[in-house]
Amino acid sequence: MRNATPLLAAEKLSARYGNVEALHPTSLTVGRGELVAVLGPNGAGKSTLLRAIMGLTAGTGTARFDGVPLPRGDARAVALRGVILVPEGRGIFGPMSVRENLDLGAYMLGRQRGEIAARLERVYALFPRLKARETQVAGSMSGGEQQMLAIGRALMAGPKLLLLDEPSLGLAPRLAAEILETLGGLNREGLGILLVEQRAPLALKLATRAYLLSVGRVVAEVTPDQIASPHDLARYYFAAA
Repeated sequence: MRNATPLLAAEKLSARYGNVEALHPTSLTVGRGELVAVLGPNGAGKSTLLRAIMGLTAGTGTARFDGVPLPRGDARAVALRGVILVPEGRGIFGPMSVRENLDLGAYMLGRQRGEIAARLERVYALFPRLKARETQVAGSMSGGEQQMLAIGRALMAGPKLLLLDEPSLGLAPRLAAEILETLGGLNREGLGILLVEQRAPLALKLATRAYLLSVGRVVAEVTPDQIASPHDLARYYFAAA
């Protein structure tokens, strides 16, 4: 049973770029300790939804975190509340080392060296390859390693809710499955996750629920057992067209 106060509740949240409404009023929830997937074709508005939650777009509506509205136009304040985004394209600092990237993730901790060290140890336990490449220039790593770094940097911020935008994009199937399984493990430990993902079968193995987006609108909320094949997804999308 979902908690009466969801960890995240988007209420008629919309977003626009100039005069174009990229996300029509959308409502969704993520319960405490829940992993919720957002699925949809290219251009459906999935990335825009995450950006709207973070307050990175103009628009209307409200995103509430733990019952309190998140500010629009102040992504730093949203992050300070514990909502952390791993963007599409990873957003790592290529010229900097792996360790420097991770340290930046913990910048809000200031000089709390003990806590920083504990978080770093946790990240290295999850992604041993990052430990082995601690001094390596981040931009010289493989795409999969860079995705591990992007997630690790987000974990250094101590998220209460992790937003992920296409973490498997451009990765070989085996590596994509490995990274998503790590996310599943974090969720089983209690971390709330909102996962935007093109590879629906991988996402549905982990999610308790999924929202299906098409042309900037939520067209359905489903459970994994309602999506047995790509044809089931297509049925929802075509029905909304």
